[in-house]
Amino acid sequence: MKIVVSASNRNPNCPWQVQMDQHLVSFRSEAEARAFVALLEARLRAPHPLMPSGWPEHAGSALQH
Repeated sequence: MKIVVSASNRNPNCPWQVQMDQHLVSFRSEAEARAFVALLEARLRAPHPLMPSGWPEHAGSALQH
């Protein structure tokens, strides 16, 4: 995922934006934008282990076999 913090002229109340691929999120300050990016990157780097017992039965296909 490409993440870019930049100044923006689109909304004077939220002059900073974070672009994540094609999605934009506006912020009131550069500090807010950078804090959002730091939290996002930490969550992306966090381990995402599968549940010890595997997938729940209801998480599989909706089709009955």
